[in-house]
Amino acid sequence: MLAATISDGAISAQQQPDPIAGAGELLVHVRAAGLNGADILQRKGGYPPPPGYPADIPGLEFAGEVVAVGEGVRRFAPGDRVMTITGGGGQAELAIVHESVAMPVPDSIDWPAAGGFAEVFLTAHDAVFTQGGLRPGERLLINGAAGGVGTAAIQIAKRAGAYVVASVRDASVHDSVRALGADEVIVPDDVSTHGPYDVVLELVGGPNLETSIYSLATGGRIVVIGVGAGIKAEVNLLAIMGKRATLRGSTLRARPLEEKAIASRAVEREILPGLADGSIVVPVMETFPLSEVAAAYDRFTAGTKFGKIVLLPN
Repeated sequence: MLAATISDGAISAQQQPDPIAGAGELLVHVRAAGLNGADILQRKGGYPPPPGYPADIPGLEFAGEVVAVGEGVRRFAPGDRVMTITGGGGQAELAIVHESVAMPVPDSIDWPAAGGFAEVFLTAHDAVFTQGGLRPGERLLINGAAGGVGTAAIQIAKRAGAYVVASVRDASVHDSVRALGADEVIVPDDVSTHGPYDVVLELVGGPNLETSIYSLATGGRIVVIGVGAGIKAEVNLLAIMGKRATLRGSTLRARPLEEKAIASRAVEREILPGLADGSIVVPVMETFPLSEVAAAYDRFTAGTKFGKIVLLPN
């Protein structure tokens, strides 16, 4: 099979051995695979995959058709359309996933949208609700709201009845972000004047932390899931104490299969109906054939993004 392959810090499409489905697993003919910040870090050598996943084939989400199933599979059969998260190996013509984390692709959804759905919506749902405890009527600040996780978080938070403030540096995409349902779209310099916030979803990193703490409501929660702009920040502990605030971080990739399955079932139950009826969308900014994977990665790191960049292996 053809697969995105990392070698000495570079990414290219190379031939790799075909994977084989084991017990409880699906072998999927990949039609689309989204790019994420974790892939960029893995290419640099800074985010290795969990044990059991290929070290040189990136890709945390994909969608396609089941071509074979392993022993004991019950939920899916060959020919079914599925989309899923994975610990790695998704950016290839063939990929393996355990059936417990796979989700059906609604008939109304095309492959690029399906390939860019799973990682960002599971990450956003877990961060906003499971980690951040967002409730109806609360104010959510999303720092870095124009990317895949940010655009997902806007929609699911609005669906849950929250007030959403989206912080986006590039003014050229503000209208697109607003169209997803954000109540306010601001630039980062204005964050402190639009609070207080009950929950802050941090997708940018260390440079935002001081302002986010200052802008929290009493009992507010900050959930850090992105650090592209920096991994370090000074924290005013008195401010944390005085606001009875919670600062926590989260990742999805390295969690046990059982936890990922729980997260997948929650998204399947709560978000997939909206995806099927069109009230939730996956903004796809650009697609690339797998043979042009290096160009796709360059586009991801070039800035000025709105939504997802997706590889099309077939």
